[in-house]
Amino acid sequence: MSKYWSPSIRDIEPYVPGEQPKGGAVIKLNTNENPYPPSPRVLESIQGLPVDQLRLYPDPDASALRQAIANNLDVESKNVFVGNGSDEVLGLSFMAFFRQVWPILYPNYTYSFYPVYCNLFGIEYRTVPLGEDFSINIEDYETANGGVVIANPNAPTGMALSLDKIEQLLSFNRESVVIVDEAYVDFGAESAVSLIDRYENLLVVQTLSKSRSLAGLRVGYALGSEVLIDGLERVKNSFNSYPLDTLAINAAVAAIEDKEYFEQTRNAIVESRTWLTDELQQLGFEVLPSKANFVFVSHLEKDSETLYQQLRQQGILVRYFDKPVIDRYLRITVGTTDEIKALVDALKPLLES
Repeated sequence: MSKYWSPSIRDIEPYVPGEQPKGGAVIKLNTNENPYPPSPRVLESIQGLPVDQLRLYPDPDASALRQAIANNLDVESKNVFVGNGSDEVLGLSFMAFFRQVWPILYPNYTYSFYPVYCNLFGIEYRTVPLGEDFSINIEDYETANGGVVIANPNAPTGMALSLDKIEQLLSFNRESVVIVDEAYVDFGAESAVSLIDRYENLLVVQTLSKSRSLAGLRVGYALGSEVLIDGLERVKNSFNSYPLDTLAINAAVAAIEDKEYFEQTRNAIVESRTWLTDELQQLGFEVLPSKANFVFVSHLEKDSETLYQQLRQQGILVRYFDKPVIDRYLRITVGTTDEIKALVDALKPLLES
């Protein structure tokens, strides 16, 4: 701790991302990256960009990208906000909407960036316990609050709420902003985007990191009413007017417009998730029902931390959370067919020993 730090940051526990290996051959199933490369159109868009454009600032409004997102999701561009990954979009959203008198609400086991933002921005919050089966009970959020944020599908469980449940949540919480974080929605959950015209307080946050294979370019966006988008623009333009560079804007447009490639890779991941779930269950794992590009699993007899370390020694990275209750589980990203077969083959002798 430094004497030069502002007092407000001294007690903050920063978000800890999954391990990013610096070298060597590893099977990386720990950070929910897409196992397939981006659309070929992405490379074409980058290679076709005149180099001279890089001396100029990018479009601060990313108008072409906002329009591409709007076209893809059947909304107006005025209902779209873009940022440097959904993490930044979420951070700006917390700053814009959640500094209220009442505490905000979110599940006790969910995306671990939420408490980081709250502590960073001085936002009061209260965590709402999940059920014993890790489900979210919407009735628990029918109380006075300064806002609600729900990851759907949830992380790290991969479980999803139906659209009816999301609308029930919105119907009660009309006086505060409800953020639905849909980072993994393309892998089987129902998006709440169709509800933004009916609920002025709904903000849906999505990303191109997962289903569009653009984690390395950092492109995220939010969809909501004009009043919410205007609020986000006020915060963004008070912080960084150019959150997306020219390469990212062009590549993101290309990825969104290649719907055929998106469907092909998305379907391959869903099929691999089904295969991996079946194989793990045969090995004695409990596998939570996932609508994401990962599975959350616990073995009935083997310690999860031990399995995590043993797999790591063999060059296979999965995610282990050293926290009560979920320390019995491993989160495993759905990789390519070869990667998940290698995982299953590595697990078999470990479980027999």
